[in-house]
Amino acid sequence: MIKCTICQKSSEYISKALGVCIGCVRSEAKLALAAADRAHDQSRKRFALPSFPPKSKLGAKCKICANGCEIPEDGRGFCGLRANKEGKIRHLAGIPSSGILESYHDPLPTNCVADWVCPGGTGCGFPEFSYSDRKPEYGYNNLAVFYGACTFDCLFCQNWHYRLLSKELSPLVSAHELASRVDEKTSCICYFGGDPTAQLPHAIKTSKIALKKAKGRILRVCWESNGTMTPSYLKTIAEISMKTGGCIKIDLKTWDENLNRILCGVPNTQTKKSIKFLAEYGRQRREPPFLVVSTLLVPGYVDVQEVGNIAKFLASLDPQIPYSLLGFHPDFEMNDMPTTSKSEANECKKAALEAGLENVRIGNIHLLA
Repeated sequence: MIKCTICQKSSEYISKALGVCIGCVRSEAKLALAAADRAHDQSRKRFALPSFPPKSKLGAKCKICANGCEIPEDGRGFCGLRANKEGKIRHLAGIPSSGILESYHDPLPTNCVADWVCPGGTGCGFPEFSYSDRKPEYGYNNLAVFYGACTFDCLFCQNWHYRLLSKELSPLVSAHELASRVDEKTSCICYFGGDPTAQLPHAIKTSKIALKKAKGRILRVCWESNGTMTPSYLKTIAEISMKTGGCIKIDLKTWDENLNRILCGVPNTQTKKSIKFLAEYGRQRREPPFLVVSTLLVPGYVDVQEVGNIAKFLASLDPQIPYSLLGFHPDFEMNDMPTTSKSEANECKKAALEAGLENVRIGNIHLLA
């Protein structure tokens, strides 16, 4: 049981790293944000990352994501992959010549966020976008690309070890080398992490090389992201996924702007804008689904109220958007929290359906308490 530093009430649903309860997040946002800023500052120092997106008036401006870092001389951007050298942006990684990542072949069907609606997991989109007719693509694989940087700083991060890659700036892999890992049994590429946003120049180049190599056969390109890339990059990856039968999986962590700042270090304004764009763009291809949205059910913070508001937003755009509610396990700075309970997950699913969404799923059910 942890005591909230604001209201002084104790609960098992308060993270020690934050020290504030969801009630105070909603009623005492200013105080809650101050507490969260301290938590993010301490966390990021461990990995030699800036505490917040730098905003130096004379800094070099990065235009890859919505954080809009203005990096001071000899400083680094929020993702850790950009620096200011003599007044100009220097890319330490994330460009075609050097992506910081790990990759592996994952046999299909896999545990991808979209496996319940995508061609690799269901065979939908056959024969244009899938090798199997209404069944999983057994015998094929996904080239899973785990990028070692992120534009968020989630205290509950389930893949927090990406920070070790960005801290060491290793291993570095060129776009040509990564594309060469696509073999004739690779039917899709999925970029995740971390998040692909900070390294989109590398991922886009890789995709173009791989697609040219695989011309005449199925090779879907998918992305799993927080959706903070700038509009020009968003449009580029949308075009690639639309053309290849891939999907874009956006993780909308929270609905409340302050809660997103508190849990993830930065606002979610661009994430919502990206979802709006993709929902409209995706109307030109109903099958296989183009946009998939997920939310991690962080106990005590991402609750029924949050999910209900997210679902209303998604339903207003398109009731058919597949929405996946993911079970949480204690990790990173919030490793003292309980796992998501079955009852909580079911309540959130009910709220999402009542909000008007038609395709709602509970994922990571093996984690539910």
